[in-house]
Amino acid sequence: MSAVLNIQRSITGQPWHWRGLAADSRGGLVPDDLVTQLLIARGVAREELDMHKAPSIRAFMPDPSIFRDMDKAAARLADAVEQREQVAIFGDYDVDGATSAALLILLLRDLGLEARPYIPDRLMEGYGPSGEALVRLKHEGASLIVTVDCGAQAFEALEMAKAAGAEVIVVDHHKCTTELPQALALVNPNRLDETEGAAHGHLAAVGVAWLLGAALIRTLRGRGYFASRAEPKLLDLLDIVALGTVADVAALKGLNRAFVAQGLKVMAQRRNIGLNALIEASRLTRAPTATDLGFALGPRINAGGRVGRSDLGVRLLTTRDPEEARTIAEELNQLNEERRAIEAGVQAEAEELSLRKANHAVAVIASKGWHAGVIGIVAGRLKEKLGRPAIVIALDEDGIGKGSGRSIPGVDLGAAVLAAKDAGLLRAGGGHAMACGVTIDAERLDSFAEFLEERLSERVTQAMGERALLLDAVVAPGGVCPELVNAMEAGGPYGMGWPAPRVAAGPVTVIKADVVGTGGHVRLIVAGPDGRSIKAVAFRQADTELGQALLSAPRHRKLWLAGRARIDDWGSRPAAELHVEDAAWAD
Repeated sequence: MSAVLNIQRSITGQPWHWRGLAADSRGGLVPDDLVTQLLIARGVAREELDMHKAPSIRAFMPDPSIFRDMDKAAARLADAVEQREQVAIFGDYDVDGATSAALLILLLRDLGLEARPYIPDRLMEGYGPSGEALVRLKHEGASLIVTVDCGAQAFEALEMAKAAGAEVIVVDHHKCTTELPQALALVNPNRLDETEGAAHGHLAAVGVAWLLGAALIRTLRGRGYFASRAEPKLLDLLDIVALGTVADVAALKGLNRAFVAQGLKVMAQRRNIGLNALIEASRLTRAPTATDLGFALGPRINAGGRVGRSDLGVRLLTTRDPEEARTIAEELNQLNEERRAIEAGVQAEAEELSLRKANHAVAVIASKGWHAGVIGIVAGRLKEKLGRPAIVIALDEDGIGKGSGRSIPGVDLGAAVLAAKDAGLLRAGGGHAMACGVTIDAERLDSFAEFLEERLSERVTQAMGERALLLDAVVAPGGVCPELVNAMEAGGPYGMGWPAPRVAAGPVTVIKADVVGTGGHVRLIVAGPDGRSIKAVAFRQADTELGQALLSAPRHRKLWLAGRARIDDWGSRPAAELHVEDAAWAD
């Protein structure tokens, strides 16, 4: 890209590089169609282009039996189905947990078994299964408990459950240690003793749960269970899998990309009563996209666990009653508005405190009075603002902190947290490369921050030094149009690990710039040399160097703008606009 635009240092201080130059083994760009260029730039080999252009479950699905304990878990669940046992599904309170639990509940319902959901309260019970809750479920009649999106680090809880005679299957995707908790079966592609299954460590928990569902159906088929009844259509549950996968920011590569591509097709058919109600509550008038899953539907389901009742998401996704679905969806919508207000306050305080941590590789920010339900979102915002990992911790009156962290590409925060736990610095902790959760005593905060500094400083410095804005296309301003957006969407779905195409548009003159919204968004109208104008917006950038440059750009200076081309469908006629992530002076 430097040969095209010669941008070595943009307004945000980074070079702009062409994503595809190093992607083709024949060297440089080749005159392919746009979608082919996008796929090759994301690492797809030419011989695999066809399967990636139309990602299907058949093309990417592994044999579920490659995962350790999968067959054992499927056999035990099959026993429960045949014997009509009481089964409890213990899920985490986030979207991945809610969708994982809902998927198994709906599948078991189709198999003739009504399972009981249990979602812990974030504030009262905390993350993961507690021994008290598991024992209580056993005493209340559950002969089998399945934990989803949690349990990989629940040593004490599962030991208590086993002592009480409870059988527990763990379905998780979080990082494991060498030692595993005592469970009847533990299905997790991120077990350290995984071999073939380790290639699927990017799966969200809902993806692992779906594979368990496939193994369960296969087991029951082998036992002749469907001789007198229809097999459930597991593909019909891919809308739920897609939602959980995107909302958990799982890498959209391989099977995950197929889950989302096919799940969006199922979602467009509005088969799930609860999802349909949530789409309507979100004011979406078209078929949802992957972006909608992450920014419209996912946050609303998350709101129940963050500032409301943790079970609302599972209830919504499993209800048979359209009226109940509408009621829950509207309640989640309202809770999401409350979440936004709470988040804004915590965000402002966390950003102020982060100024004192300016030289730290990992920003560890803690304070009393913060709502534990929004710290993960705040950590993500802080990470984006600082360009380095951030952990935000809410301290209670007893000096115990609950924290959530978000990382940057190339820095494995989950592994560092597990190491800190092993070093005795944390009460509890775990996660994956890009996100983590911790429980910590206030007096250990400084030691924890120093541990992360020593362990990750070099890697963070390296990752930040490698930072560059990667572009997929360069267009004249008039080229930012619906036709371009639609053409690029054919290379999707996009998300974590499969980045949406980024274009550079210019050179442009800023005709109008102002600040809109409570988030400090910079709204722009820019024009190219031919006088054609386009709309652009830089979200949450009003008080940044980028935002200030856009707001004060003189008419006599021209800019290149870089960002994502999107369809603006609020007006009577859909138009395209550019969501600006960076800019550079063209002169």
